[in-house]
Amino acid sequence: MNTHLHVTSWVLAFILFIVVVALNKSGKAKGAKIFQMILRLDYLLILYSGGTLLATYFNGPQMGEAIFKGLAGIWAIFAMEMISMKSGREEPTKSWWIQLVIAVLLTLILGFGRLGLGFLP
Repeated sequence: MNTHLHVTSWVLAFILFIVVVALNKSGKAKGAKIFQMILRLDYLLILYSGGTLLATYFNGPQMGEAIFKGLAGIWAIFAMEMISMKSGREEPTKSWWIQLVIAVLLTLILGFGRLGLGFLP
């Protein structure tokens, strides 16, 4: 069940993130601020569900990879937050977009490709 909660929360985070960036680009700062606060609450859900998944790998053979995946996930959240903030201030975000793509790819490859928990009920 934790896996489903985790995947649902980060899919929701990506949707909210796209809404925040789109609202910032269209100049609707107040709407973007509201969705950004909701997105930050979703980050907490991601961290909670990810932490419970990480705990299942402790003392196992894949503990190191699970910790690295957790760090890559935190990096992805940080990059999303920086893009959200900087797009609202109309600052350059190219380097953060590159970091976001790298962090998300690492997280997905480790989460679905290397680590064996997958979508167990």
